[in-house]
Amino acid sequence: MKPRALLSWSSGKDCAWALHVLQQRGDVEVVALVTTFNEVVGRVAMHGVRMELVHAQAAAAKVPLWEVPLPWPCSNEAYEQQMRGVIDRARSEDIRVFAFGDLHLADIRSYRERQLDATGIEAAFPLWGTDTPSLARTMIASGLRATLTCVDSNQLDPEFLGRSFDEGLLADLPSAVDPCGERGEFHTFCHAGPMFDCLIDVVVGERVEREGYWFTDLVGASGHGRSPP
Repeated sequence: MKPRALLSWSSGKDCAWALHVLQQRGDVEVVALVTTFNEVVGRVAMHGVRMELVHAQAAAAKVPLWEVPLPWPCSNEAYEQQMRGVIDRARSEDIRVFAFGDLHLADIRSYRERQLDATGIEAAFPLWGTDTPSLARTMIASGLRATLTCVDSNQLDPEFLGRSFDEGLLADLPSAVDPCGERGEFHTFCHAGPMFDCLIDVVVGERVEREGYWFTDLVGASGHGRSPP
């Protein structure tokens, strides 16, 4: 039998593509998506995405969603306590792999591996080391569609907020910005792609700025979740 796996799910393009890669490889069975969110506002941290849209993603992927509520403000201790609960649940359900969509940031990978050390659950990084310009183009060519929901204004002009992740965006990004936003330049919400069996319609709403980060509110359009033509 294939090892049962969790997948860390931020709602963005990288975790969505990690799901696709894992499904294509077929060496694990992804049995749940794990999303941490700010329980005060009901949104995914950093991405600012409403949890109802994450539920729509899980339904489109046909993979159950594990919600992990975090207090706000949230200390690292509080975060790790909640994640220990996730690991305990995973072990009780015979889950042996926890996958992440990280690409290149070695410190983040090391942190995740340390947190899983001696738990009996293996950290997996199906996208690790991928060339990001090539990866971005491959995602787009596959039919993956995403919208920029958060921009770090210290690294990227807020005018990019709300734009589609497409070839036009890649052409317009400054050379210092990673095409996949791997250094936190931007975050996305993925609403279509080979990992989903339907389109998640969204409308770009108002913009807000908090401590140098700009967010756009995505709202589920009427009939979101319909099958594409």
